[in-house]
Amino acid sequence: MAASELYTKYARVWIPDSEEVWRSAELTKDYKQGDTVLHLQLEDGTDLEHKLDPKTKNLPHLRNPDILVGENDLTALSYLHEPAVLHNLKVRFIDSKLIYTYCGIVLVAINPYETLPIYGTDIINAYSGQNMGDMDPHIFAVAEEAYKQMARDERNQSIIVSGESGAGKTVSAKYAMRYFATVSGSASEANVEEKVLASNPIMEAIGNAKTTRNDNSSRFGKYIEIGFDKKYHIIGANMRTYLLEKSRVVFQADEERNYHVFYQLCASSHVPEFKALKLGSADVFHYTKQGRNPVIDGVDDAKEMSTTRNAFTLLGINESYQMGLFQVLAAILHLGNVDVKDRDADSSIIPPNNSHLMVFCELMGVAYQDMSHWLCHKKLKTAAETYIKPIPKLQAINARDALAKHIYAKLFNWIVDHVNKALHSTVKQHSFIGVLDIYGFETFEINSFEQFCINYANEKLQQQFNMHVFKLEQEEYMKEQIPWTLIDFYDNQPCINLIEAKMGVLDLLDEECKMPKGSDDSWAQKLYNTHLKTCSLFEKPRMSNKAFIIQHFADKVEYQCEGFLEKNKDTVNEEQIHVLKASKFDLLVELFRDEEKATSPTGVAPATGGRTRLSVKPDKGKPDKSSKEHKKTVGLQFRNSLQLLMETLNATTPHYVRCIKPNDYKYAFTFDPKRAVQQLRACGVLETIRISAAGFPSRWTYQEFFSRYRVLMKQKDVLPDKKMTCKNVLEKLVQDPDKYQFGKTKIFFRAGQVAYLEKLRADKLRAACIRIQKTIRCWLARKKYLRMKHAAITIQRYVRGYQARCLATFLRRTRAATIIQKYQRMYVARSSYRRKQAAALAMQCILRAFMARQLYRALLREHKAIIIQKMVRGWLARQWYKRSLAAVVYLQCCMRRMRAKRELKKLKIEARSVEHYKKLNIGMENKIMQLQRKIDDQNKDNRSLTERLSGLEVTHAAESERLRRELSRLRCAEEDAKNSNNRVITLQEELERLRAELQNTQKEKKAIEEWAQKYQDEMEQMISELKDQNNLLKNEKNDLNRLIQEQGQQWTEKMQRALKEETAQLETDLNEERSRYQNLLSEHLRLEEKYDDLKEEISLTVNVPKPGHRRTDSTHSSNESEYTYNSEFAESEEGSRGVEDVTKASLDMALFLKLQKRVTELEQEKQGLQNELDRREEQFQRARARDDEEHKKARSAELEYESLKRQELESENKKLKHNLNEMRQSLMSNAGAVSAAPGSPAYKVLLDQLNSSNEELEVRKEEVLILRSQLVSQKEAMQHKDEKETMTEPLHYVEDVQKLGDAKEISQAYMGLKDTNRLLESQLQAQRRSHESELEALRGELQSVKEENNRQQQLLAQNLQLPPEARIEASLQHEITRLTNENLVNPTEDPKAYRISVLRRMIDLMEQLEKQDKTVRKLKKQLKVFAKKINDLEGGQIENVSPGQMADEPIRPVSIPRREKDFQGMLEYKKEDELKLVKNLILELKPRGVAVNLIPGLPAYILFMCLRHADYINDDQKVRSLLTSTINSIKKILKKRGDDFETVSFWLANTCRFLHCLKQYSGDEQFMKYNSPKQNEHCLSNFDLAEYRQVLSDLAIQIYQQLIKCMENILQPMIVSGMLEHETIQGVSGVKPTGLRKRTSSIADEGTYTLDSIIRQLNSFHSIMCQHGTDPELIKQVVKQQFYIVGAVTLNNLLLRKDMCSWSKGMQIRYNVSQLEEWLRDKNLMVCGAKETLEPLIQAAQLLQVKKKTDEDAEAICSMCNALTTAQIVKVLNLYTPVNAFEERVSVTFIRTIQNRLRDRKESPQLLLDTKIIYPVTFPFNPSSLALETIQIPGSLNLAFLTRV
Repeated sequence: MAASELYTKYARVWIPDSEEVWRSAELTKDYKQGDTVLHLQLEDGTDLEHKLDPKTKNLPHLRNPDILVGENDLTALSYLHEPAVLHNLKVRFIDSKLIYTYCGIVLVAINPYETLPIYGTDIINAYSGQNMGDMDPHIFAVAEEAYKQMARDERNQSIIVSGESGAGKTVSAKYAMRYFATVSGSASEANVEEKVLASNPIMEAIGNAKTTRNDNSSRFGKYIEIGFDKKYHIIGANMRTYLLEKSRVVFQADEERNYHVFYQLCASSHVPEFKALKLGSADVFHYTKQGRNPVIDGVDDAKEMSTTRNAFTLLGINESYQMGLFQVLAAILHLGNVDVKDRDADSSIIPPNNSHLMVFCELMGVAYQDMSHWLCHKKLKTAAETYIKPIPKLQAINARDALAKHIYAKLFNWIVDHVNKALHSTVKQHSFIGVLDIYGFETFEINSFEQFCINYANEKLQQQFNMHVFKLEQEEYMKEQIPWTLIDFYDNQPCINLIEAKMGVLDLLDEECKMPKGSDDSWAQKLYNTHLKTCSLFEKPRMSNKAFIIQHFADKVEYQCEGFLEKNKDTVNEEQIHVLKASKFDLLVELFRDEEKATSPTGVAPATGGRTRLSVKPDKGKPDKSSKEHKKTVGLQFRNSLQLLMETLNATTPHYVRCIKPNDYKYAFTFDPKRAVQQLRACGVLETIRISAAGFPSRWTYQEFFSRYRVLMKQKDVLPDKKMTCKNVLEKLVQDPDKYQFGKTKIFFRAGQVAYLEKLRADKLRAACIRIQKTIRCWLARKKYLRMKHAAITIQRYVRGYQARCLATFLRRTRAATIIQKYQRMYVARSSYRRKQAAALAMQCILRAFMARQLYRALLREHKAIIIQKMVRGWLARQWYKRSLAAVVYLQCCMRRMRAKRELKKLKIEARSVEHYKKLNIGMENKIMQLQRKIDDQNKDNRSLTERLSGLEVTHAAESERLRRELSRLRCAEEDAKNSNNRVITLQEELERLRAELQNTQKEKKAIEEWAQKYQDEMEQMISELKDQNNLLKNEKNDLNRLIQEQGQQWTEKMQRALKEETAQLETDLNEERSRYQNLLSEHLRLEEKYDDLKEEISLTVNVPKPGHRRTDSTHSSNESEYTYNSEFAESEEGSRGVEDVTKASLDMALFLKLQKRVTELEQEKQGLQNELDRREEQFQRARARDDEEHKKARSAELEYESLKRQELESENKKLKHNLNEMRQSLMSNAGAVSAAPGSPAYKVLLDQLNSSNEELEVRKEEVLILRSQLVSQKEAMQHKDEKETMTEPLHYVEDVQKLGDAKEISQAYMGLKDTNRLLESQLQAQRRSHESELEALRGELQSVKEENNRQQQLLAQNLQLPPEARIEASLQHEITRLTNENLVNPTEDPKAYRISVLRRMIDLMEQLEKQDKTVRKLKKQLKVFAKKINDLEGGQIENVSPGQMADEPIRPVSIPRREKDFQGMLEYKKEDELKLVKNLILELKPRGVAVNLIPGLPAYILFMCLRHADYINDDQKVRSLLTSTINSIKKILKKRGDDFETVSFWLANTCRFLHCLKQYSGDEQFMKYNSPKQNEHCLSNFDLAEYRQVLSDLAIQIYQQLIKCMENILQPMIVSGMLEHETIQGVSGVKPTGLRKRTSSIADEGTYTLDSIIRQLNSFHSIMCQHGTDPELIKQVVKQQFYIVGAVTLNNLLLRKDMCSWSKGMQIRYNVSQLEEWLRDKNLMVCGAKETLEPLIQAAQLLQVKKKTDEDAEAICSMCNALTTAQIVKVLNLYTPVNAFEERVSVTFIRTIQNRLRDRKESPQLLLDTKIIYPVTFPFNPSSLALETIQIPGSLNLAFLTRV
């Protein structure tokens, strides 16, 4: 198509940029043919005019659509060019945090410089078995592809990992090997995969070093061949190394280090075994301090040394060899510190006694004089003589360094050889996968011989890569039958010929090395003369005559000739080697033993400039040509080894991994475009793109093309044939037929055509959107217009009405205003008149009043004068009279006052004494009332404690301990009471004295009662005040009581919650324990199968027929696993042998004893949880009792209270004894009648007493609760504040003391208090006596209970000897006697037990009788079994039957006549027919016929009926043989057909039914309650098969796990295709372009699994299990496991597939999940927990669909996705990819917001769900209503030898 169609306005292009390499811009004007300038606008808004090249007129590269950006495969891009590749890698690396990307057959890996959680075992399992294009790019995907092709194509594989230093080559190779080790495993128990991985730390220690670009840079290349056997298990490995950088041993640049092992040695110098090496810090040695940075951040060298040593040990290198290696390495460090000094200009010398040289010689075992001599001299040989010549200092230092490098190279090769020996396998290798980790293309400012060799190797590898890519392209075209046209690609064979051909660079270099006077300059001139004019790839620098330039495939490289000859010769002083060979150090001698056969003579000193030096691993291919090989140059050796490597690679299928270094500063997730482009060009990725772009890079299947571009077709264009439809449409859309080709299954497009089609599709969708928007906007505008019109009419109507109402209002207001004005004017006139009238009247009134007042005043003055005169005269007379009267009165007052004072004093004394007495009486009365109330409470508490103690003494032996502690406490209290006896007597005497004083006071009271009457009002007022205070105190008391009750309730609730939590925790622990147990069972089953397989292999190897399994001795059998039983088939065949009878009998007895022991253990375990709960409750009660006891000890006042209560208890006891005596008399008077019979007088008296006791007991209970709450609250108050110890008494005392006025009143109060104390002390003494009596009563009762227990046991033993009728009669008589005794003896000591024994004993009598009969029957069974065993041991004679069995014989005839009338549900068979029974019923049974035609579980019923007959005839050998044969046969058929779901389901259902039958007919009460009377008659009568039930339960668990695995194998291939890839809702999501790594198509082609396939399979599973009669609860568990597998596998694939994370895919997933939920509803399985297992998948689908922009969206996502982990949420957001141009990507800011909000979550960092989890299974008891006697055996089962009984 024309450029004008693509380069239109708004089209986006890439233009070159100096900083960013390529920059995006947008056309602001259409391009027309002939334009020389493009008008562009950059992303920052800057306008730009881009000038086109006038010569080429090449337009800038077009940019891909946004929906193609971020693709997994670079070849899926429509426009394939450098800027598109660079931008796609940047978007994936920076925005999506994805470091892996496919580029055709190449995996591009960008080093993130950060540890990522994408290499765990769960990720390995997720990639295992997957197609390479189905998952996101990963190193594991490449490893899986290589592993799969090796197994499928029977061809060896290679993984070639290349890249710059620091790009991550070593790590990638390490992860690839880890994948192989995890997936394949080893074929033996030698853990070969661990050894392969263990070689990594060793090689990193001796071959890796820190450089400026990488902290762990590999300074050598290696090719590791991992060997596999025929089953593709790892059996061994072999390693070949290349290009060891020896010069690093003696020289390191700034910020670099030597090899890691030297620093590990220095860091471990403090270790005792390293003391002899005389090492120190790395800063001490010359060979480790040149880089001036001996430490790597985050690396502990001492810890790394420990790892290295462990790896050596794992590979079989023993401790002595390890120390020898470290000794050689330490010697190298000391050699570097040897100081060489000048003797003169041409010679040098080492000072004598040089410490480092002495240590070197000591460690290496050589002579000091010889080594110091040859370090400074060399030997020259001529034809006739040999000369020893001294060398100058510089040459001596170079010779020292050359020796160090030579020793290290030898050591390196020795370690590699021993690692290979450790990894070598004796098993024949069937195939291998090679992993090549080698340098990438290098170019520096100064390039020397090392860079030349590295780039030469990369040229060879690039040629092999180009040819492989070209070959794959050709194969693809030929497969699709597309005309093949030769693709022009870069062939670097001319460059390789320039280097290695005859008269090439290496050939001329070797020739120059042979010349006596050869030099670098002469070699350079030869190069110029040979190649400068003949080869275009060879150039000469303009400014240099000592360099040359070679045009490599990646770039031009200028090499400096200086040092080439010396590095190629790589010579060493032979005399120094002879000195080392003469060493006493065995390891050193071993290192140089093959010196004459070495293919790699080690190097000399480095050239001036410090460039790196190289070494090559020896080639042992031709050991017979040692003299000739010794003269080989380094270049020739390297060329030969490279040729061998290329031959190996060409013989394998290669897989390529290109590692890219994103920046030079090791910043995490930082992308430098310049550095990335350099490496992309150098590693051949862009060449791959160019080759792909030269042909047809974009490829679509016809179905995918039709689904994607259906919108571009018209209805008439759609034909039934999709291929013809696509052809017709393409011919219309793309006019140029050269732009596409039609293959057999795919359409091939030229570069850019997919982008053009995407543009057409987007335009069509945009036009459709515009049309939809137009219609919608029209509809919205019309709706808006109609609303506005209606609103306008409504407004007009209301406005006009409003205006009319306003006019009417105006008229009304005008008329009203006129009326108001009229009345207002009238009012104003009338008001004016009235004011004037009032003013005139006022003036007249004032004037007349003034004149009257004047007249009145004159008359008044005259009258007043007369009055004054009269009053003055009278006053004078009265003054005289008053003075006389006052004198007389004063005299009288003085006399009367004197008498009154005397009388008042007497009255005050009397009044005070009476008032105090009354107050004292009031206080005492209150206290007496309180004491009385507390006595009542204490009495009730004691009654309750008595009941508890008596109950606990009878039921549990542990309570006796508590009574003993109580007894010790009471004894202590008794001693305290005795000690206080003297004080009590003193207080009594004081009380008598106070009583005498009280009598005197009463006499005085009578004398003054009359006088005190007049103070009665004051006293009443005082009493009212006291009552108010009392009311306040009562209110406070009520509040405190309420608070105490609330606290008690809270405490109870708290304990209940704690109990619930503890119960929940116990249930969780039980589930975990069940899960662990079931996992152990599965592991046990796996080991059993492995054991059987090994046994079969051994039998096949030995080829000796073994007819059966022989029984081992009894000792071995008893030591076997509790749940493992050997096959009994061999026993049945050898049963006729008489020799084995005794062995069998002894084995049976051992088995019997073991079964008996196991029964006891199972019963104990069964009650474990319940006992645990009971113990916790008992501990809680004991804790409360201890708190009460401590509380009583802490407060003596409470003891005094209790003494008052116990007095009341004594009175109550007397009352009860009196009632008891009355009852006894009534019973004695009616001795002839039956005691306690209803209606008798004794019975009536007993009921009356019992009712009254019950009422009194309830009242006492309430009082005890109140008292206990008060005690608890008082204890808390005492702990917080001592002043608040009591609630009532101290307050009264304080108030009384405060009211007392003088010392006399205080003394009187003291006397009253003393009186009270005496009373309390006496009550305390009574309490002690009461406690002792109660304790004695409890002891007596306990003794009586023990005696009663012994008597019951004796009676039980006697009853066992009686027949059933006599036994029943004796039990009834005994029970009546016991009830009579209980009724006559001490009924008041335990009222509750007394009431229960009287009212309920007669009712429960028959139930107890039945329990006793069951116990007797169980004992009888055990006695029979035991007797049978003894008979077998003694010869089986009937005369030796035990007496117990003989006594039981009369019981049998009771039931025999009834059972003979009809069938008893048993099947009889002969012993020799057991094998036939098992064969026909288990081994050869077809499950499908049984499930369809017969009743479910028929084999289980038949087996159980056979077992019943064996139990009926009491044949334990037959029972055990049948059960063991059944179990082993089920295991055998499951092992044979374990992959058949129908078979596994059938035997799971029958095993569970057999287990339920054993439970249902076991005779246990917990199972019998579900049976009918007829079924209870069919219970097993002789044997207890509880342990076999456990064995069958374990077998059912194993079958269930096998069923889950079988189901998982069937569902696994369907899940991803049906749940993710298939479009259930057609047209919702279009198919995006794919690259060379084709994904599985999401279109439902023939043979593709869909959601309907999954649902059909689920229906099949469900129907099969229902037909087999599987328990409904078990079906629910299976369905839950099925849905978990579906959800986990779907979610894991969603998290690992970027192409599946889109909005439309979320809709598809939610629809699929809804279909699964609908299936659950149809099957009534919504409550089985299956829906909850899909919750993570549902939330992931919702996450794909929700809005992802604002903070509110982030908050909604965090609250919604509670079932997903933070890692999963962030992964989905990073992978979210728009499918259409209308969607938007998730911004990095939003993802960081999510991470910040979820930072506080505490969860597992694991990304993927564990698909191997199997929920623990339980088998709830499911009884059958089917009657055994009604079961008919069909003839199709071939069981005619069975007889119904």
